[in-house]
Order: sequence, then C-alpha cells, then structure tokens
Amino acid sequence: MMDAGGVTTSPRPAERPAVIAAPPAPQLVTSQASLALASYYKRLENDALVRGLLRTDGGGVDTPFTDRMLTDNFMAIALRTEFEVSGGAVRQTSAAAPLQRWSAPVDISVTYGNSVTDAQRALIGREVLSYTKRLTRASGHPVRTTSGGGNFQVFVLSEDERPGFAERLPQILPGAGSAWQSTIRNLPRNDLCLVVTFGRANTYTRAIAVIRQELPDLLLRSCLHEEIAQGLGLGNDSPRARPSIFNDDEEFALLTTHDEALLRILYDPRLRRGMTERTARPIVAQIATEVVGQTTTTVAGGPVILGGPV
Repeated sequence: MMDAGGVTTSPRPAERPAVIAAPPAPQLVTSQASLALASYYKRLENDALVRGLLRTDGGGVDTPFTDRMLTDNFMAIALRTEFEVSGGAVRQTSAAAPLQRWSAPVDISVTYGNSVTDAQRALIGREVLSYTKRLTRASGHPVRTTSGGGNFQVFVLSEDERPGFAERLPQILPGAGSAWQSTIRNLPRNDLCLVVTFGRANTYTRAIAVIRQELPDLLLRSCLHEEIAQGLGLGNDSPRARPSIFNDDEEFALLTTHDEALLRILYDPRLRRGMTERTARPIVAQIATEVVGQTTTTVAGGPVILGGPV
C-alpha cells in the first residue's frame, strides 16, 4: 500500500446500485507488450498454484494463530508504512506510522479501461460487491459500492492504458504529485497492483487502486482483496503474518480469517486515529484476546484460532 498523505475532498457518491454497472467492453487493438504481460502473469499464477500458493481456503489446521501473534501482526501491518515519498520519488520503507483509518463510509467505484473484457467486468463486479459486504461485517465500518465517483476508486487498466491514466492523475486526484504519476506510469512488471491513500489528521478521505488488466482471474481477485483491504488502513506487509494476504510470500490469495480479525481490531472504537505503537499495543492486545477467545480451539500451549474460510 502507498500512503500519500495529501489532502483532497471526495465527491458525493451516487446512489448505490444493487450491482456495479459494467458497460460492455469496446473492441481494442492490444499491443504486444500487453499480450506478453498477460502470458507472463498466467505462467506466474500457474506456477504459484503448482507450488501450493495462492490458497483460497483462508487457512486451516496448518495455520493456527494466537492472540499474541495477532497483536504482533497488527503492530507490524497497521502501525508501519510500506512506502513513503522522499526526494520526489516513492520509496519502499518500513517506518513506524500512527494508526490511520476512515471515519466516513467507504464508497468504492470501479473504472474499467477499454481493454477490460466483458468477462473480466462481470468477475470484478461480482467480486467487489461480495467483498464489500464481507469487509463491512469484519470491520464494523460501512464499505459499499457505488456506480460513479466514490471516495475509493479502483482503476483496472492495461499496460497500454496506464501511462495515459498517470498523465490524468492530477485532475483525478489534485495534490497527488509527480512522484505518484511516475510510479504509476513506470510500474515494474512484478508489481501487479497498488493502492494510494490520501487524507489528513490520520483520517483517510480518498484512495485509488490501480490493477493490471492483464492478470488472470485468481491474481485479479487477489489484487482486489489486498489493495482494498490495505486501503482501509492495513498498510504494510509482514513476513510473519500467517494466514494472511499481508505477506509477500503469496501463500494466500484472498482475505483470511486472520485478516478479518485485523480489520476488526483496526476499527474497534477503543482505538483512536493517531495512536502510536506504545499507546495502542495494550489496547490491541486486549481486543486480540477477546477475538481469539470467541473463536478458538485448544492445542498444546494454549488457545488458538485455526484460520479457515468464513
């Protein structure tokens, strides 16, 4: 996740439809570069599946976690930042950050590039609609879909379309800055998607996510899950988080029971925006103990949650 820290105002969302409208995709000539990326990502997905990665089961008996593990993972994921703008460029980091989250309802809209096929539009529409309901249940914070505008905009773009989007970024998000334009325009092949948040006083007011059109279905769904969840305030990754999508090992493709617990902690009213790790940790530990106490089994060493489908 990328936290821009800028200030923008969000337009009033349109009335929420029953489903996300996705107009038919027009005919488009696809470049060789885009075709090559689609082939590469399909091989990437197939290789991950062969190796037992990109799991969609949410975990199981092989991925238990305790309240202490949940606390530590929350600290590493919600109270650290993965990127920062420095010297006019976006750089990877793992610096301490205050607790940040949304106060207003999160209204998600999806904008499709002309390259996005009818089948992809249908898949994305179903996934986002279902996912927002799940995020609302997990966090207790309203996360909804909207047919236009929205304060959380998801853009699905091809290699051919992304540079043009980068040029328009200052009009879409005033204050985003040239560093974000450059990052989006020159997105490395191994970066499948990204999210950038904007706000003030540790309160998010806008977010955009950019997802590659060339991704095959499971990687596309995986990007939707990770970037939207990160845009809610779980901004970092941790190699110790398991079962979790906030881990660069790609073991899990979709939001897990562990990740739902992180969202529940993040939006618990006992935590306040701007809290540091020192002030937040004892409260997080208490909430984590409550979460684990509600859905546990006992193994040698104490109670654990066995991550699994929800």
